Amino acid sequence: AEKVGYGRLSVMFWDVYDASLYAPNGKWDENKPFALQLSYLRNIPGKKIADRSVEEIRNQGFYDEVRLADWHGQMIRIFPDVDDSTSLTGIYTQSGETLFLNGSQEIGRIKDPEFGKYFFDIWLGERTSAPNLRQRLLGRS
Repeated sequence: AEKVGYGRLSVMFWDVYDASLYAPNGKWDENKPFALQLSYLRNIPGKKIADRSVEEIRNQGFYDEVRLADWHGQMIRIFPDVDDSTSLTGIYTQSGETLFLNGSQEIGRIKDPEFGKYFFDIWLGERTSAPNLRQRLLGRS
């Protein structure tokens, strides 16, 4: 995999994380495997990351509250508390699973392919709340 693009998410005057998107030959295709790495720049509890992820998935237009509750529970179990030395990577696999790494160690996976689509759309979808970051991740700026 090669880097497609990268950028920093800042909220107000806080830098939250640096994000990098990787895909085969540096060409992202939402239907093929890719990886999104977030290198955190501040302390954030894992539960807060899971909570925000669910909120952002709703913003992508997914409203199945039963599945959201299931995904939320899985993310709470997977996501650790992070600090400025933490890099988490989400990998969308060929089989549609989402695999999560903390550094190089696997910390969990969510097998539902629909989860992967909505989860990665938090950053890569048209309805992202961070359109400038999306453009940078996709190598368009």
